Amino acid sequence: MEQVLELSYALDTFYFLVSGALVMWMAAGFAMLEAGLVRSKNTAEILTKNVTLFAIACVMYMLMGYNLMYPGDPVSPWWPGFGGILGSADNDAASVLAGGDDAPYYSGLSDFFFQVVFVATSMSIVSGAVAERMRLWAFLLFAVIFTSFVYPLQGYWKWGGGALDAAGFLDFAGSGVVHMCGGAAALAGVLLLGPRKGKYGADGRINPIPGANMPLATLGTFILWMGWFGFNGGSELMISNVDEANAVSLVFVNTNMAAAGGVVAAMITARLLFGKTDLTMVLNGALAGLVAITAEPLTPAPLQASLIGAVGGVLVVFSIIFLDKMKIDDPVGAISVHGVVGIWGLIAVTFTNGDATLGAQLMGMGVIFAWTFLASLAVWFVIKLIMGLRVSPEEEYEGVDISECGLEAYPEFTGKS
Repeated sequence: MEQVLELSYALDTFYFLVSGALVMWMAAGFAMLEAGLVRSKNTAEILTKNVTLFAIACVMYMLMGYNLMYPGDPVSPWWPGFGGILGSADNDAASVLAGGDDAPYYSGLSDFFFQVVFVATSMSIVSGAVAERMRLWAFLLFAVIFTSFVYPLQGYWKWGGGALDAAGFLDFAGSGVVHMCGGAAALAGVLLLGPRKGKYGADGRINPIPGANMPLATLGTFILWMGWFGFNGGSELMISNVDEANAVSLVFVNTNMAAAGGVVAAMITARLLFGKTDLTMVLNGALAGLVAITAEPLTPAPLQASLIGAVGGVLVVFSIIFLDKMKIDDPVGAISVHGVVGIWGLIAVTFTNGDATLGAQLMGMGVIFAWTFLASLAVWFVIKLIMGLRVSPEEEYEGVDISECGLEAYPEFTGKS
């Protein structure tokens, strides 16, 4: 019996770590996607942001965020209290081998690793939305506060056993906790930052600003698609028995089918609206399908998952068009993909999970959005007062690669090499 418990513990821990590594690989996906969808003169800066935000998320979540989100002894359902810095202690063998429902079945530090890549994912959403005109250090300062406090507090309300969890709010892997949260923070930043120069004409015309590298954006989408299997699959938390292995398999299948449904639906929608098959809409359709199924990838049948993803694919096209008409400039469509479709994913839970209620889902959605948007708006505003959010018009025209990083991603294209 002890050998069985040890083997199960090792297997579940290993599965958790590998799933976390897959989610970490999504950081590369975000970097490639965003680098492909911005202009070449801003590529080095956005790559710098994606590398540094991941490092900042890891450090701040270790120092403060993790024990805020998962407190040992919370003060209240709304306020967890500060638990301190992550230590090296882990489960002892005696507690594991004792068995029973309360016995730990994976390493505690593997849980930290899995959770820290989630907070980095949420912060990555913000990166693309504010691209091409935000000061690098203003963004990084926001990342410090978002990953240490803003994200962990709302994460506690659901995944840490706080008020939203007690109210029956369901969010399996983070359509709300991760994706809508990142979308709300991005929206707050974009509203204070304003659009890129030349994006909107005085007569109301919307001027397209194409990305520099569609192959790179496509590669980034495939990397994100692959990483999402760890994102959703790892959130099952266990794989060491028949039922859990079957559950993980269903989560993988549904995750894949939702992405496929999102691609097909976005492709058809773009064709009907524009008369062309817009690659950027197709790529965002894949991501929208993935976001939509993340709130509940276990209870739908594969056909249902495909339809949930397809609705996300349609929504993201119309959302991108609508935000452009509202002069909300999001170069990569992050607010639409993660924010708007994240809302749809939370609502879709009620169609396949009998334990979900629309009231609880709407409550959770409203609380997470309101907290993240208002807290982020306040943080962005303070940063604007202290150091400014936006580069100068001259720096924006030249490209933030030069002004913020002092180098260019493609120097041979400019004749300056």
